[in-house]
Amino acid sequence: MRRFILTLLGIATMLVSAMCSGFLPLERGIPLSHRVDMEALRARDRARHARILRGVVGGVVDFSVQGTSDPYSTGYGLYFTKVKMGSPPREFNVQIDTGSDILWVNCNTCSNCPQSSGLGIELNFFDTLGSSTAVLVSCSDPICTSEVQGAAAECSPQVNQCSYTFQYGDGSGTSGYYVTDAMYFDMILGQSPPANSSATIVFGCSTYQSGDLTKTDKAVDGIFGFGPGALSVVSQLSSRGITPKVFSHCLKGDGNGGGILVLGEILEPSIVYSPLVPSQPHYNLNLQGIAVNGQLLSINPAVFATSNNRGTIVDCGTTLAYLIQEAYDPLVNAITTAVSQSATPIISKGNQCYLISTSISDIFPPVSLNFAGGASMVLKPEQYLMRYGFLDGAAMWCIGFQKVQEGVTILGDLVLKDKIVVYDLAHQRIGWANYDCSMSVNVSVTTSKDEYINEGQLSVSSSEIDILSKLLPVSIVALSMHIVIFMKTPFF
Repeated sequence: MRRFILTLLGIATMLVSAMCSGFLPLERGIPLSHRVDMEALRARDRARHARILRGVVGGVVDFSVQGTSDPYSTGYGLYFTKVKMGSPPREFNVQIDTGSDILWVNCNTCSNCPQSSGLGIELNFFDTLGSSTAVLVSCSDPICTSEVQGAAAECSPQVNQCSYTFQYGDGSGTSGYYVTDAMYFDMILGQSPPANSSATIVFGCSTYQSGDLTKTDKAVDGIFGFGPGALSVVSQLSSRGITPKVFSHCLKGDGNGGGILVLGEILEPSIVYSPLVPSQPHYNLNLQGIAVNGQLLSINPAVFATSNNRGTIVDCGTTLAYLIQEAYDPLVNAITTAVSQSATPIISKGNQCYLISTSISDIFPPVSLNFAGGASMVLKPEQYLMRYGFLDGAAMWCIGFQKVQEGVTILGDLVLKDKIVVYDLAHQRIGWANYDCSMSVNVSVTTSKDEYINEGQLSVSSSEIDILSKLLPVSIVALSMHIVIFMKTPFF
């Protein structure tokens, strides 16, 4: 024991001495007299960068966001981002969807994929033969031998190829095969500026589509699934320590839309969290009640309980919001009563609407969705109403919630817009706060939150590192003093 303590004391003394003299002894890995080819140096750097990525948890990946929640604007009621994949890299516009797991893009062999888009973007197609790093997933891969949530992975023995079929809630679907290839992104590690990084991921190459996916008015190159399953890009990257096990978005609701999407944790003091319902294939929360203007509605909480065909899901791939009838009717009745003196209620195409001649924020009450853990999601009028134009000179606004006779309550872009939403998978919770998504945000670089960046300016706070550099010599001295004191303590 004394030998161990003396060794520690010697190490601490050497460190203190080196820091007090201002340097630590260094030796060259490559002597000056030794000539090294440039490619060998680049290869050495690439290997080092790979080790750095594997050793750091919490690098932030930032994605651009386009689109809007308004189905009647140019955005057609969806948000999308860009991903870059393959060698050489090609860029694809993909819809952001937290309700599914798989990232998939259109294959160049797709038989009925849209060839043009009403969103004003050029559509691209992935070519597995055109990418030097693309590898088809074989039948022996674990993806084909284990159940993948929401996608039926099956083997095509004739070509030893793992294929999939995926069906969405709106009836649309896609099928294709799994591919592994490089995905490129800008990553921020600690105090460093954004660095070009890449990682090999598994994604789908779509060869067939059905339903709304075949329409050109809102066509994109694919769908970027951010679900909790093992095949989501978030799960793939975080399981290897490349990114933290958390992602966040802030979707801008007005104007031209857009917003912020990061693989990382947006930091905002006003964020409230509610625990995720465990062992669910989607992001299920425990909705416990709804209040209008601060008054709790008379709704049996049991109607919100999570089961095989019930519960409440957070899904940014859904444009509107859907509420079970037992909660929808009391909500609409309470809103109608609250605005009875200032708005004229009418039914338009089966929707509850209101004719008003003033601002909705002046007359419509706030709506609160109350979740487990004491977290409330407060909705402003524009987060539960949608504008449908004019009638008889008055503006017509309609309830954006859609009534479902039975099934799942879905919180889509209508209520998620103009909010920071944090999907903290490491702690199995979701947090949110109302926010102006045109502003910059602070994003945690590490899971311990000791560093952060300003997403808007990509600047990093260095105060923690300054403090660390000042405390390090003191800590080492304290360590040596502790060892001396410990040595004086008699052993029993």
